[in-house]
Amino acid sequence: MSVLVILAHPRPGSFNHAIARCVVQNLSRSGYEVIFHDLYGEGFDPVLSAAELDKSAVLLPVIEKHCDEVCKAEGIVIVHPNWWSSPPAILRGWVDRVFRAGRAYMFVTDSTGKGHPKGLLSARVAVVFYTSNTPPEVEQTVYGEPIRVHWEKVVFGLCGVPKVIIRNFAPVVTSTVEQREAWLSEVELLLREVFPPR
Repeated sequence: MSVLVILAHPRPGSFNHAIARCVVQNLSRSGYEVIFHDLYGEGFDPVLSAAELDKSAVLLPVIEKHCDEVCKAEGIVIVHPNWWSSPPAILRGWVDRVFRAGRAYMFVTDSTGKGHPKGLLSARVAVVFYTSNTPPEVEQTVYGEPIRVHWEKVVFGLCGVPKVIIRNFAPVVTSTVEQREAWLSEVELLLREVFPPR
């Protein structure tokens, strides 16, 4: 089983990097084929050009590779911070360029002529680990959990991934070393539940 792991944080040594490292190590130890991308580290270009808009567009090799990986992966793990109630621009641009119509989803017409999205991804589960400095209760009651809505309903929901798990670690800015170690233990436990050793 292949699992695609995407990291979107610009600072090496960040807690997001620690989460991603924990994810890759645990999945590998459990016998999974891991495909890992550090978007900032790789200098991924998030800008969708007019030339790429058409479904039949000839894509740059790097984008074709990402499209192929996301479409074939049986599991997907995303790691990112919450910036202004959304993922970083580089990650949103990755979705723009990689979750393509005709590859990750398509629209089908019903008997009334109304269009409906049909997901095309192979992944049966997606896990999103994100960090923020907003207390979880504020994230829920004041902002309505925009990160959860974005991934669970908008992206993975539309693309046909039936199970989406979201875990928020917050507030990071005031967290202690002990708290972050406990959070990493939670990451390991969740991964064992979702991706049991093979």
